[in-house]
Amino acid sequence: MVLISRILVPKGYLGLAVYPFIFLKEKSLRNNKNLLNHEMIHLKQQLEMLIIPFYLFYVIEFVVKLATYKQWAKAYRNISFEREAYRYESNLSYLKQRRFWSFLKYIRTNDLQT
Repeated sequence: MVLISRILVPKGYLGLAVYPFIFLKEKSLRNNKNLLNHEMIHLKQQLEMLIIPFYLFYVIEFVVKLATYKQWAKAYRNISFEREAYRYESNLSYLKQRRFWSFLKYIRTNDLQT
């Protein structure tokens, strides 16, 4: 279910996935297929990690990346969940072929996302 909320979506972001919802900053973003796909990838990640562990892992990984890169944007873009979602957001059939826990291959790779 897609909901619109300027309050829940943090400043600087367009959308946010909190299982089972996708929150978008503006109504017009409902037409952005890549953004919706990005957020649906996150919903799949959350579901396969049984939701609460996803958020714990996300925060821990972000803190580690922030300590590593010392920049909020770089830390965020290099979280394994985000790397997978950004890489495949334009592949609208990705979720049909995605393997279980696919985000794991992005944890230790050296491809810095800027």
